[in-house]
Amino acid sequence: MNKVLIIGPSFFCYNHSIGCAFEELEYVVRIMEYDEPIHPFSLKNKILNKCLPRNKGLKKKCRSAFNKSVVNIFTEFNPSLVFVYNGDILDTETILIFKKTSKVAIWALDGIKRHPQSEALAPFADAYFCFEESDVEYLKSKGIHSYFLPQACDTNIYHPINIKKDIDILFVGALYAYPNRIRILRRVVSTFSRYNIQIYGVYKPWYKNPLKWLFREHRCIYKNCSVPPEEVNLLYNRARICINIHHAQSKNGANPKVFEISGSGAFQLVDWNPYIESVFQNNEVAMYHSEDELIDMIEYYLHQDNTESAEKAYRLIMEKHTFVNRMNSVLKILDFRKC
Repeated sequence: MNKVLIIGPSFFCYNHSIGCAFEELEYVVRIMEYDEPIHPFSLKNKILNKCLPRNKGLKKKCRSAFNKSVVNIFTEFNPSLVFVYNGDILDTETILIFKKTSKVAIWALDGIKRHPQSEALAPFADAYFCFEESDVEYLKSKGIHSYFLPQACDTNIYHPINIKKDIDILFVGALYAYPNRIRILRRVVSTFSRYNIQIYGVYKPWYKNPLKWLFREHRCIYKNCSVPPEEVNLLYNRARICINIHHAQSKNGANPKVFEISGSGAFQLVDWNPYIESVFQNNEVAMYHSEDELIDMIEYYLHQDNTESAEKAYRLIMEKHTFVNRMNSVLKILDFRKC
């Protein structure tokens, strides 16, 4: 039976989403997670990372220890495939050890320019996958061949629930260090104050500025916290409109929320780009081109029954954009199986 070793950062549950997909494809799965920026990010290492004036030595030591550990696990497990999710912590030498007996695939967690160490591994992998289509062209300009592999929906987590839609407008996502999102959402809150608006995401951490945290505005709207994926699915199911705002890096790709919102059976308002338009060709989601257009569209869709559009989007995600779909594409490219 084929085996796959999955290596990735402990970021939400994406390693396990990938693992479940491989299990459905009849693979024996083993997962090795790592912490960022230092592994393990224990209390001791957190303090050292903050207090040491130069922590490069600590990072190098932790990186070396993880690479030795993962090589030992690889040797013991003897997989036919090593699937690396991002892989910033891995050394080139470790990848080359994997390649002696296994194929190696790497999937970029984020825009590749934000992860130079992951980019450095690209020439050594059997297949390198980008979640942003423009990154494929960027790597091509450097003489590196890669593939576009968008994010996906984990159907074990995101799915429709028969529950009352008691939230009019919902946003779930990172806010701190995302001033564009905060500006847009503040305008939404101001414009639609008579509606039930819920915004989940840390935007004023207490440890950055205790006074701003203590006196933060609209606590009943801005929850100022992160929530686990299962709770996010529940929130999506409760919402009449889910707003999705991409990071500036996304020029021709989609964040995970594109697939997760629709996979939950919820109605989505998302900022337009060519890739998202190519996915939803029959108005399954509503796309806006500007902040003003977003406000106008919220006003419009608050007075519409968006059930049919949401159901069409859900069926599309289930058919083409699950983690099983994505991992099957990986296996086809690596010539493990034909789709």
